[in-house]
Amino acid sequence: MSRRRNAVSACVIGVAMLLGGAATASAVPPSAAEQLASDLEAIEQLRVRQHEAWRNGDGDAYAAIHTHDADVVTFSGDVLHGHDEIASGMQYYFDTYVGGTELKEVSENIAFPRPDMAIIIRTGCVLWNGETECSDEALSRNTNVALKTDGQWLIRSFQNTRLDPLLPG
Repeated sequence: MSRRRNAVSACVIGVAMLLGGAATASAVPPSAAEQLASDLEAIEQLRVRQHEAWRNGDGDAYAAIHTHDADVVTFSGDVLHGHDEIASGMQYYFDTYVGGTELKEVSENIAFPRPDMAIIIRTGCVLWNGETECSDEALSRNTNVALKTDGQWLIRSFQNTRLDPLLPG
């Protein structure tokens, strides 16, 4: 993720230069570039919290990064709706199938169709038994819709799909 942070930093600096430099007075509202950097950092923290919840096998912590009315469509196609179903469904997966695994991102793209909405598309995988790299069979793409409410970013919709279909040809 450091490449993305470097790119964001370069974007923020470039926009600040175009706008005539960064504001120095604390009463001045944040510039668009500063707000973008702040939103991207908050979305990065959502990703970090997701990875920690997964690594710790904590369904409640996993649900906490979502809105109360969120929908999660899992790799296997199960649909979990709302905090209670997300927490219990993910806890079941952690306890039976994916406990002791970690998540890894390979790529990430974020778009802001509105200032309070982000569409996040990530490619990554679940790492098993000490793996450090994603195998082709494990790669998936997830699409997230994140909403900013009262200054806090949370995931409203999450859907994960294998990159390589299970059926041949």
